Amino acid sequence: MIPARARTRAVTPACRERPGAVPPSGVRRVARALALLLAVAAVAGCQRPPGPAPRPSAVTPSPSGSPAPADFVLLSEVDPSITVDIRYATAHNFVGRPIDGYPEPLCLLTRKAAEALRRVQAAARAQGRSLRVYDCYRPQRAADDFVRWAKDPADEKTKAEFYPHVAKSKLFDDGYIGSPTSHSSGSTLDLTLEPVPASPGATYRPGQPLVACTAPAGQRFADGGVDMGTGFDCFDPRAHTDDPRVTGTPRQNRQLLRRLMEQAGFVNYDREWWHYRYADEPYPDTYFDFPVAVSSLRPR
Repeated sequence: MIPARARTRAVTPACRERPGAVPPSGVRRVARALALLLAVAAVAGCQRPPGPAPRPSAVTPSPSGSPAPADFVLLSEVDPSITVDIRYATAHNFVGRPIDGYPEPLCLLTRKAAEALRRVQAAARAQGRSLRVYDCYRPQRAADDFVRWAKDPADEKTKAEFYPHVAKSKLFDDGYIGSPTSHSSGSTLDLTLEPVPASPGATYRPGQPLVACTAPAGQRFADGGVDMGTGFDCFDPRAHTDDPRVTGTPRQNRQLLRRLMEQAGFVNYDREWWHYRYADEPYPDTYFDFPVAVSSLRPR
């Protein structure tokens, strides 16, 4: 979760001076003493060091069916040269079916994040590489779908590929699945590098034999990206960006992607080499829930 920003503390009635009626003469001294004690207590309460900033509510979603804010855009309109390979709109993901909230295979992002990614693409092209995105804005309903799946211990049909060495019961504790997610704020994305010219990659056919995401590049699913040491959405310590077991060309590819992304203002999640959040995101404490569809965007 993203920590809450500091919030302005409103002045409470206890910190305001309130005149009272003059008490009868027989109890005036007692009343004045009590008033003095109350005033000291109130001032002390108003001058206490502020506590930690309140955490955001678990989810602050946009109302169901409401459109995206005006600054959400299609990445393909900002930079059509970036390959869009939205896995959660297909059956080839760790759940094994299309995910709730992905009726269309699109990359939606805030304009700030999309413009920054266009700068990354230009820098990557200068080094003979291009970008391939796997996921961008993710509606809250999709994160909820992941949580429901993770709580079903009987559903392990994708284990052989996506979490071959990790127990499904540990996916929460190990930080691979959580809700809410920064993806739902619209400035986080999952991506890799691909060669230029791009390779179309293999075609996934439901029911085909699954190969571990930790297998060598020549054996695991070839999606067209360069060798990063593991496949995308590989729930395994080897997917940690700086895992020491990943060496040679895969490590160099990870370092190149991180360098390009950081230069444009993105921050990596160190347990997933593919996960980057735009640091200057406009909605850090909001988790939207509109579907991934052209109809969610406001007319331009």
